[in-house]
Amino acid sequence: MFADSDVAMTDVGAGEGRPVVVVPCYNEALRLDETSFMELARSGRVELLFVDDGSNDETAEMLRRLTKEADALDVLSLPANVGKAEAVRRGMRHAIDGGAAVVGYCDADLSTPPRELVRLLDRLGSDGRLAAVFGSRVARLGSRIQRSAFRHYAGRMYATLASAALGMTVYDTQCGAKVFRVTPELVAALDTPFSSRWGFDVALCHRLRSGTETCAGLPDEAFLEEPLELWHDVSGSKLNVAGTLRAVADVLGLGLARLARKVRDRFSGYRARSES
Repeated sequence: MFADSDVAMTDVGAGEGRPVVVVPCYNEALRLDETSFMELARSGRVELLFVDDGSNDETAEMLRRLTKEADALDVLSLPANVGKAEAVRRGMRHAIDGGAAVVGYCDADLSTPPRELVRLLDRLGSDGRLAAVFGSRVARLGSRIQRSAFRHYAGRMYATLASAALGMTVYDTQCGAKVFRVTPELVAALDTPFSSRWGFDVALCHRLRSGTETCAGLPDEAFLEEPLELWHDVSGSKLNVAGTLRAVADVLGLGLARLARKVRDRFSGYRARSES
């Protein structure tokens, strides 16, 4: 549980409405920290949009109860389980369609505490050049990053692959806390579903940076990784071996596509010079 003082920080996006934070939920009745989420909802800092991803436990009932206790809390119910990536995408699109100027997402287990989420929002709001701020689990002096050795080293290997695939320096692609300014690039990036349920963080970053068919990409300066001061590993993750392998395959696919595009662009440039 986190005290009210943990979320009593300066406003983000004053005059634009409160940021909307999407929380994907699938069978989270036993892990969802009602007290901490209620404190965050009542802080006046954010609006929470829980996406019930076709849960078949008591999650739906729990979320309905919470909506009656705080105005800044809403639920988007999906009739069938579509996976975390699609739940987050639909939630963010729902928030954007509702007029949100800043959106983000965090995990239902609150491994990233509310005060850290609010700090990411403050960092985004402090610099108008930023389009996205990602939480980064960097263990360092003065921080409390509690993570198992296996998850740490597995994450480092995955992040190294992701960084190479994206062609940009990203330390921690998989931290579940990310916030975004609503821009045409973000809207375009969320226009179509992601191919991977678990590697969507990397795919979203790729779409934002490289662009889509309808929108050009953002420069590296529009992205920022903010080292977290507090993060704790929560048991009960739904990511299994098959999901991990699929996420790795998707990242490798992005890397190969990026390499093929570079080769194609160089060849096109060479041919244009030869014909001139």
